[in-house]
Amino acid sequence: MPSLDYVSIIRSVYGDRGAMLAGSVASAFAAGLTAWKAQSVSLYVVAGLFLVLGLVRDINMRAFWKAAISADDGEAAQYWENRAVVLGAMLALVYGLWCLVAMLIVRDPYAELVSASLTIAVMVGICARNFGLDRLVTIQMLMVIVPLSLGLLLRADIFHPVLAVLLIIMLLSFRKLAADIRAILLSAVHGRVEASRLAAELDMAITTLDHGLCLLDDKGAVSVANEQALNFFALIGAPNLLRAPLSAVLRDRSAAGKLPAIGVERLLDLVERRASGKVQLSVADGRHYEVTVSSGRDRCVLLIENISERVAADERITFMARHDTLTGLPNRAYFGELVADDLEIRRRKRSDALRSLTIIDIDDFKHVNDTYGHIVGDALLVEVAQRLRSVVGADAVLARLGGDEFVIYGRSEAGPERDSQTIMQAFGKPFHLEGVTLNVNASLGLVSSTQGEDTLDDLMTKADLALYSAKAEGKATSQIFHAQMDVDYHYRQRLKVDLRHAISAGKLSLAFQPLLDIGTRKVVSCEALARWEHPELGQVPPSTFIPLAEEIGLISEITAWVIGEAALQCSQWPGQVGVAVNVSARDFRAIDLQGVVDEALLRTGLPPERFEIEVTETAVIEERDIASNVLAGLARRGVGIALDDFGTGYSSLSYLSALPFSKLKIDRSFVSEIAEQPRALSLLTNVARLGRDLDLVVVAEGVETEAQLNAMVAHTPIQQVQGYLFSRPLPQRDIAELISRLNAGSARQTNRRIG
Repeated sequence: MPSLDYVSIIRSVYGDRGAMLAGSVASAFAAGLTAWKAQSVSLYVVAGLFLVLGLVRDINMRAFWKAAISADDGEAAQYWENRAVVLGAMLALVYGLWCLVAMLIVRDPYAELVSASLTIAVMVGICARNFGLDRLVTIQMLMVIVPLSLGLLLRADIFHPVLAVLLIIMLLSFRKLAADIRAILLSAVHGRVEASRLAAELDMAITTLDHGLCLLDDKGAVSVANEQALNFFALIGAPNLLRAPLSAVLRDRSAAGKLPAIGVERLLDLVERRASGKVQLSVADGRHYEVTVSSGRDRCVLLIENISERVAADERITFMARHDTLTGLPNRAYFGELVADDLEIRRRKRSDALRSLTIIDIDDFKHVNDTYGHIVGDALLVEVAQRLRSVVGADAVLARLGGDEFVIYGRSEAGPERDSQTIMQAFGKPFHLEGVTLNVNASLGLVSSTQGEDTLDDLMTKADLALYSAKAEGKATSQIFHAQMDVDYHYRQRLKVDLRHAISAGKLSLAFQPLLDIGTRKVVSCEALARWEHPELGQVPPSTFIPLAEEIGLISEITAWVIGEAALQCSQWPGQVGVAVNVSARDFRAIDLQGVVDEALLRTGLPPERFEIEVTETAVIEERDIASNVLAGLARRGVGIALDDFGTGYSSLSYLSALPFSKLKIDRSFVSEIAEQPRALSLLTNVARLGRDLDLVVVAEGVETEAQLNAMVAHTPIQQVQGYLFSRPLPQRDIAELISRLNAGSARQTNRRIG
C-alpha cells in the first residue's frame, strides 16, 4: 500500500477521540448496570476494565496527534498501527469476556442480553472505524468471537450453540464488510489521484510529444495542433493549418504531388467514418510518416509519426529474417515461402513443367571445422554458396538450409541427371581458404516432379531420402529419388519404433567373439557385440540397427547396457579372460562413460584389467578433448583402451602417442590378401611392427583361413588374432563353454610339449 494511503488510514483510526471516550463510558455504564442487576463482582470488574482502557486509549490518541507524523512516513505509521492493534485487541477481549462472564458465571438474562447486543453493536462500529486495517479488524473479531462463542456453546442446550454459530457467521461477515469498504474507499482515492495525474501528463504530453498531434472538431477542422504537426504540414506546403478543414488541406497537397492519393483517401475515409486505424504516407522527399487516427464521439485525433528510420530498419530486419547472415542466401523459412508461392502458381495454371529440388550436403564438413577452425569452415560455406550461385539457373531458388546443407529449386530443362552433374562440377576445383587448400566433395539428393499437387514437404522428404541414399553409398555421389527409397524409409521408420520398444523392454542380447593369443591359441579376451532378434523379421544386423539407434538418440543407452551386461558375463568366465566393449563418439557426451564403467566393475566385482574399451579413430577425432579426458581416466583405473579398425580412418600416428592406448586392432582389410599378396603381407607386418614399437598389444581382425594365420605367425609380430577361423560371435550361453574348451585344449598341448 502506498505510504500516503497508509498514513491516511492510520489517522482515521486515531480520529474522533470524543466518540471513543463516549463509547468507553457507555460500555462501562452498561456493564455496571448489569453488575448491579445481577449483584456480580465479575461484572463490576468488567465495567472497571472498560473505564481503564478508555483512559489508556485516550492517552494513546493524544500521543499520536502530538507526534504529528508526516503524510509519507510509513515506518512511523506502522509503529502507531501496532499500538492501535494492541489496545484494540484488549478492548475487544473485554467485550468478549463480558459476554462469557454473563453467560457462564452470572447467568442473568438481562446481563446476557445487554452484553451480547452491545458487543455486536460495538463490532459494527469497529468495522466502520477500523475498516482500513485488516489486521486490526481480524484480531478484534477473534477477541470477541472466541469468548462469546464459548459462552454460548457451553450452555447445556441445543439453542445456544446454534445461536453461537449464527453469531460467528454474522461477525465474520462484518470483516468482509470492512474489506469491501476499504476497497471502495481506496479505489475512489486512487481514481481521483490518477485522474489528476493523467490530466497533468496529458498537458505535458501535448507540449513535449515527439510526434505531431492534431485534434479535429465535429466539422473536421483542425482545432488543436502541436509544433511537430505544424512542421509536418509546413513540409508538404500547408503552413496555415489551424481552423482549416483537414480534407481540403490533404486533397490540395495530394493534387500538388506532395502526398500519395491512395494514402490520403484512406486517411480521410477513417476520419469521415469516425473510425480508428493507421495510414502510412510517403512524402515527396522520401520520408515516411505514419498517421494514427483515433476517434471518439464527434472528435478525431491524428498522431503523426516520422517512421523513416523504422521503415529502413524493418527492411533490414526483414532481409535478415529471410536470409542467412553468413552467405546472404535465403534461409529455410524464406525458401519455403518462395517455393510454396511457385507451387501455388503451378497449381492455378495447371503447369506440367518439370521442376526439381536438390539438397546438397558438404561431406565431412565437421572434420573441416574441427581441424582448421570455424573461420575456415565459414569461408568454405561462403565459397560453396558463390559456386552454387554461379551454376544454377536465373529463375532457380538457392538457399542455405542450415549447417552444411544447401537446397536448389527450379525448372529442370536439361533433366535431373544433367542438373546433378552441373552441381557436382562446382566442387571439382580445390577451395583456397584462409591460406588452406581443401578438396571438398558433396552429396546430392534430388527429386523432380511435373505434378502440380506436390507440396514442399513432399519434395523435401523425397530429396532427403535421396540424400540419405547418396551418403550411404559412400558420399561424393548423387541420387535421384525413386519409389523404393520411400519403401525403405518407411521400413526404417518401423524399425526405429520397434528398436525403441526392444531397448525399453530389454529385448537385446549379447554375442561374444573371442580374441586368441597367436602363440598359445588361448582365448585372452572377447569382444561384446549387441544383437537384436525382431519378433517378425528375425535377426536384424548390427549394421542396420546400430545406425538407427544413433539416429533416434539411443545408442548411448545401448552402450551403457552392454557395458553392464558384458562385465557381468565376464565375471563368470573361467581364468583371466577379459571382455571388450565398443563405444561411439556420441557416448563421450551423452553418458558419464567413466562412471558407467566404474559402476559395472563395482557391481560385478570384475577387476579393471579384465575390462577393455574399444574406440575408432573417427570417434576420437569427433570428440577429441572430452575423449582424451575420459580415456585417460579409464586408463588410470587400469581399464584397457583399444584403437579399433586401425587403417580405415585417418590413420593419424599422433593419436597413437597422445592417447593412452594399450591395444591396436588392425582392420580386416589388411588381412584378407596376405596369403596371396606379398605386398599385403609386408604392409601388415610394418603396421604391426609400428604398434609393437609403441608398446601396444597388436591384434589382427578378420582372420578366416589357416593360410592367413600361418603367414602372420611366420612373418609378423602380431600377438592376438580374431576372426571366423576361430569362432563366429556366439551367444552368451555358449561363450563360456568355448573358452573352457579352447583354453583347456591349449593347456594340454602345452603340457605335452613340456613333457
